[in-house]
Amino acid sequence: MEFRKAMHEDLKEIVRLLADDELGATREKYEDPLPDAYEQAFSDIQAQTGNQILVAAEDGSVIGCLQLTFIPGLSRLGMKRAQIEGVRIDKRCRGRKIGESLIREAIRLSQAENCGLIQLTTDKTREDAMRFYEKLGFTATHEGMKLILE
Repeated sequence: MEFRKAMHEDLKEIVRLLADDELGATREKYEDPLPDAYEQAFSDIQAQTGNQILVAAEDGSVIGCLQLTFIPGLSRLGMKRAQIEGVRIDKRCRGRKIGESLIREAIRLSQAENCGLIQLTTDKTREDAMRFYEKLGFTATHEGMKLILE
């Protein structure tokens, strides 16, 4: 297994992973061809400094992904932080500690970028995800809020 920045050729498999769960199935559109919105978003991510899709690949196939963004800030004496979003592991590969390894790689990259903390959110209905992140040392210190703009 290798960890690397996503390439354009990975996009369809990344969207497949995002769509392949209970919540993702209601939000994502995994179809052929992919909607242009995914192409545009991927291009925007690649163009933005400090923003990347990290993939776990095995035998040439994407089996896991997450988005990792480095955010400069003024608070906490100008501390840079990392944001993790969209963590997904192929259902066929679960139980092999791929998710743990992928998060640990994101932690390593965040430390290399001199980030002072890593933050992430997970849907409150994802109880298994909460236990997973807590096992890796994350703590629920804040209540997250969203405003959907449509």
